[in-house]
Amino acid sequence: MDIKIKVADYENPKEAEDLLNVLDSYSRDPMGQGEPLSDFVRENLIEELNEMPTAVSILAYAGDEPVGLANCFLGVSSFKAKRLINIHDLCVVPHYRGRGIGRVLLESVEQKAEQMGCCKITMEVREDNRAQSLYKRFGFKPDEPEMLFWSKELEDS
Repeated sequence: MDIKIKVADYENPKEAEDLLNVLDSYSRDPMGQGEPLSDFVRENLIEELNEMPTAVSILAYAGDEPVGLANCFLGVSSFKAKRLINIHDLCVVPHYRGRGIGRVLLESVEQKAEQMGCCKITMEVREDNRAQSLYKRFGFKPDEPEMLFWSKELEDS
């Protein structure tokens, strides 16, 4: 299968809609929220990403069909004093899973990170995420000591 990769242009209406559709597919999945994106997210996410100078979204296409997405954000490794890139969302639409699209997205994130002078790529992985074997094959591993990702929801969010 021929997969095309594109860094999303948030100002391009088709790419913005493609991003939202792939993310909605992920949101509906048990690994996501188990429900569709809210109207608020659909109406505001692209603008928020466009206004975030550290946001990088990479779309995967099979022909003209959007089939995968990596939403990433640049940060800084305080212990290395260099940029890092965090994969916030990595998703492949369900009927395209198991075809190497996740690997292609990870390779694309790695290329982008190298171009930007990043020292590492980070990601949070759910304990029950079935893609852990892909991440391990790609070279990801839990930190030593293993870190926990905690969050606190804020009101009005």
